[in-house]
Amino acid sequence: MTPTPRHPDHTTSIDHAPVAGSPPRTGPKVQEALDARDALASALSRAGIQLPAMDVRTPWVDDREDEARYALVHLGVCSAPVALMLADVILKGIST
Repeated sequence: MTPTPRHPDHTTSIDHAPVAGSPPRTGPKVQEALDARDALASALSRAGIQLPAMDVRTPWVDDREDEARYALVHLGVCSAPVALMLADVILKGIST
C-alpha cells in the first residue's frame, strides 16, 4: 500500500514562509501585519500571556510581484492552559 502524499510542512498556499536565501516580502500589507502582531504580543504580555509562535505569513506570489497582496498574523498553536487564559482575558475585557 502506497502512503498518501502529504505536503511536507502541512501548510496551505497562504501559509508562506520565505525560502532560505530569498528576500523577505515587504510592503504596506506586511508592515501592517507586523505592527498588528507586535501590538497583540504586547497586549498579551501585559495580560501575562505569551503565545509560543506568532508570525506573519504572506501568500505565495510569483517572481513578478515585489510585494505581498496581503499578509496574515499567524498565532500558531498554544496549550490548553494558555487557551483558557486567553478566554479569561477576553471575557474580562467584555465585562468592563
